[in-house]
Amino acid sequence: MNKLLISLLVSIGITGVAQAAGDAAAGKAKTAVCAACHGADGNSALANFPKLAGQNEKYLLKQLKEIKSGTRPVVEMTGLLDAMSAQDLENIAAYYGSKKTTLGQVPKDQLELGQKLYRVGVPSKGVAACTGCHSPFGKGNNSAGFPSLSGQHAAYVESQLTKFRKGERANDPNGMMRGVAGKMSDAEIKAVSAYVQGLH
Repeated sequence: MNKLLISLLVSIGITGVAQAAGDAAAGKAKTAVCAACHGADGNSALANFPKLAGQNEKYLLKQLKEIKSGTRPVVEMTGLLDAMSAQDLENIAAYYGSKKTTLGQVPKDQLELGQKLYRVGVPSKGVAACTGCHSPFGKGNNSAGFPSLSGQHAAYVESQLTKFRKGERANDPNGMMRGVAGKMSDAEIKAVSAYVQGLH
């Protein structure tokens, strides 16, 4: 069913018709430039660049759109998405979503605190458990647009949580992540970031 027909059906009130997903094969053809930082299959070798493999499509598409529009400034991505169409972005999100994330290791000295933070939070400080949005295994929630954290580089997660805490990153729905990270100490951010690197 083509998108024009889907749009027509939705506009006249016929519900239950799903939007066509991105085309992973077409997305692969658009990711040559992405591979330099994020790896050919989305498993970046450098910890300052996020792994995109296995990321939830809805979340990744939102990030791509916001990076392109400038809503989420990412200096390293400046201009890289300018020539991409909305369909290109959907296809790229589908491609990376179809790949498998490689897992890292959790340093032993971060395991206990990281696991506690991820699974319980810090009730005394109003820090919710990560499992509520990101699932017990770190797979996130695609329909809600919550990202997968499983296997993500600890250094990248730590950097993003710190940016949320400082308000340097502000594209989280209803300030959810700014609210959580704003109540966390450096040690807590470091521990939970290390924990998700090996979570699966």
